Amino acid sequence: MRRRFLALAAAWLTTRALMLVLLAFSGLPLLGGGAAAREVWHLYHHWYGVLADGAFPAQDPRWQYPPGAGPVLLSPALLPWLTYFQAFVVLTLLADAAVTAALARAGTRPGHSLRGAALWTGGLPLLLHVPLVRYDVQVTALAVFSLLATSRRPRAGGVFAALGALVKVWPALVLLGTPRGGVTRSAWTWAAATGALTVLLLSAVFADPLSFLRQQGRRGVQIESLGGTVLSFATHAGWPGTVGYRYGALEFTGPHVRTVADVSLVLTVVAFGLLALWRLRARHWTPATPYDAALSAVLLFTVTSRVISPQYMIWLLGLAAVCLTSRHTAQRPVVVLVVAATAVSAVVYPLLYHEVQDRTWTGCALMLLRNGLLVAAAVLSFSRLWRASRPRPGNTAAGSEPEPGGDRLPQGVPSTS
Repeated sequence: MRRRFLALAAAWLTTRALMLVLLAFSGLPLLGGGAAAREVWHLYHHWYGVLADGAFPAQDPRWQYPPGAGPVLLSPALLPWLTYFQAFVVLTLLADAAVTAALARAGTRPGHSLRGAALWTGGLPLLLHVPLVRYDVQVTALAVFSLLATSRRPRAGGVFAALGALVKVWPALVLLGTPRGGVTRSAWTWAAATGALTVLLLSAVFADPLSFLRQQGRRGVQIESLGGTVLSFATHAGWPGTVGYRYGALEFTGPHVRTVADVSLVLTVVAFGLLALWRLRARHWTPATPYDAALSAVLLFTVTSRVISPQYMIWLLGLAAVCLTSRHTAQRPVVVLVVAATAVSAVVYPLLYHEVQDRTWTGCALMLLRNGLLVAAAVLSFSRLWRASRPRPGNTAAGSEPEPGGDRLPQGVPSTS
């Protein structure tokens, strides 16, 4: 086991050093001409100045994040001897290391595996230097901590999920698969209480904490989304729409764009309806069910979104890694598709983003491949989650239903944290 930990540490140090090298040379045209890093030293730093004055950037149409994002963007102040950019990258690497350590620790428990830590270590660099200049690693860390803590310490799991949701909403989905009974009651109650208290605290410190809702509701169809892929191909059939920079992303404008956006929202509602139906009808829980449900839910959220930015893959890699920590997971084929989609995402952005922006045949093909892999992963993930949660014929033993009351998992389900 010690050799495996040493190999994992060596792999982490090597791959993160390579990511830092890519970041140092990110100004090269092949690496996007510095566009990825500009998000931190220009946009995040600008928001940092506004937040430091005690207000959220309510008038900035690019601000579309819940109030918990404020403390994350202010966190580089913890390292005052560094520039904002340097401090942000250092803190991102620390969050990355914490995720790796949590996954490795979980992998040493009975019925678990170090494959999850290995996937995170080797999968994140597939996105090149982009994870270092987005705060999605920090958000993913909160989601990972929540999942790994919930079975043994549901209160802590609920707290981490709420904090993650206040930064980028989607971590609220990681509590979807908690076993019925005391675990769910405790985790969900603590999540709700933590969320409410944190919002009250942020409202007392900052002005306009809920301004993000106004900007989020105005978003259109981003060129990297599933709907954007349809519109990109439509341009080759004579559709007259154009691409412009709106609300912090490249979005389509033109006829029928609003319809495509509305269809995306409807599909999101349908996806959440399916997840609710699964929750109501699921009867068989394994130690991996909460992990599998989280990955399935976020995949469905991703593919039906009006925006599928490159950093969304960080979320999916983190959840896929949590799934692989358990030998009971039903999501192994899904993980393969997620890794493949991640690799294609790096080609899309930053390597050939101009092709996507110009809607060339190459750009269209890349988006069809990446989004096709994500759709396949979402469908396969949900179908495998559904089948794995159905009662086994003649099996009424442990794992079918949790015991009522208390913060205990079903008999025979080991803790995962």
